[in-house]
Amino acid sequence: MTSAREAALRALLRVESEGAYSNLALDHMLSGLSIDPRDRSLATTIFYGVLERRITLDYVIGHFSSMPLKKISPVALELLRIAVYQILYLDKIPDSAAVNESVNLAKTCGAKRASGFVNAILRNFVRSGGKLPPFQNGEGPLRRLSVEYSCPEWIISLWNRAYAEQTEPLLKSMLQKPDLYARVNNTRVKEEQLIERLQGEGREAFQVDWPDHVVKLKNGMEFTSSACYRDGLFHIQDLSSQILCALIAPQPGETIADVCSAPGGKTFTLAERMENRGRVLAFDKYPRRVELIRAGARRLALSCVAAEVRDAAEPKENPEPADRVLCDVPCSGLGVLRRKPEIRFKSPKPIDSLPDLQYLILCKSAELVRKGGMLFYSTCTLNPAENGNVAAHFAADHAEFEPWPLRLPRAFRRVVKEPENQMTFLPHVHGTDGFFVAAFRRK
Repeated sequence: MTSAREAALRALLRVESEGAYSNLALDHMLSGLSIDPRDRSLATTIFYGVLERRITLDYVIGHFSSMPLKKISPVALELLRIAVYQILYLDKIPDSAAVNESVNLAKTCGAKRASGFVNAILRNFVRSGGKLPPFQNGEGPLRRLSVEYSCPEWIISLWNRAYAEQTEPLLKSMLQKPDLYARVNNTRVKEEQLIERLQGEGREAFQVDWPDHVVKLKNGMEFTSSACYRDGLFHIQDLSSQILCALIAPQPGETIADVCSAPGGKTFTLAERMENRGRVLAFDKYPRRVELIRAGARRLALSCVAAEVRDAAEPKENPEPADRVLCDVPCSGLGVLRRKPEIRFKSPKPIDSLPDLQYLILCKSAELVRKGGMLFYSTCTLNPAENGNVAAHFAADHAEFEPWPLRLPRAFRRVVKEPENQMTFLPHVHGTDGFFVAAFRRK
């Protein structure tokens, strides 16, 4: 029987070797195993913990290893990370158990020759006190922040330039577990009714002040097995995306276009806000992702959603003009490090080309907006080059559009200096993912 640590090991190796998304790698691994709920929970904790804290863990391993990390076999290195993570952060697991399990797994999972090496490093770490080693002279503030918050130095430098004194609280927030929110399908149920039905299933949910039709779920809740979920009474969606849809404010009977829709969460919320009356045109470049949108719309019984294949950057033709167009573009994802920790370790080079693609998609999407209609640009990243710079570029080149001020409750205070038609959401300030939105109106 596969243990929790072995499941975590195999999922981590898949992320490392194949570049798989963390949630998909873990789900794939756990779905094929006969493993009890406690072990499943431990595997999940170790898997995400190791991904989130990799820089910190490698700093510890490098301190005790005479061999450069690049020369340590992938299996041995992941086993060292798994054990060091447990010793540093999981107080309920004895240090001896963390060491012994990793050494035993080395012998059975393809790193038998390295088992002695793994044992020696871990024993030395435990004997030293099992704490983060002191920083050496010459390791500057940037390096210390990188190790303490397990974030690459290039991201910290970027955030220092963009958000100044918000950087360290932002780094800290990216190591915290994000809240879990659901969008209530108001075409079928009210918030109070959904909360009551979830309580009847033994699940906790709480109403949110704003925006409407939102409930906060208890963290760790397994929602796909819920009868309420299967019956299409809600879908999972972060607060930032629900705020975006509230700002778009679609009206019943209107035509809305969501040009980069998959997997469809924002499309569904827009359709629900329209009371399933009107048309929501949901587009994506890839047929499989379009099928995800259609399946989600069927589960939620949203008949006003029409999902089709369309390349937002190179459309072959345009649909009918829309009253409101959402352009939620592909981005670097630096605002969702809490949910996708593997993004931390991607190369920064591909990010340099993203603003050109984002600007192109925004320009093409502007062609879909009717006169007097609204255009919304959004990302789930925290990078001015992909956010405010793209919005400013668009405004400068498109005189037929005017910036449209965003109106939010006072509780959502601005902490980033930017025009009134733009808003950057920070996790530690707004309780959302890192997110950006800009609004324009066609004259």
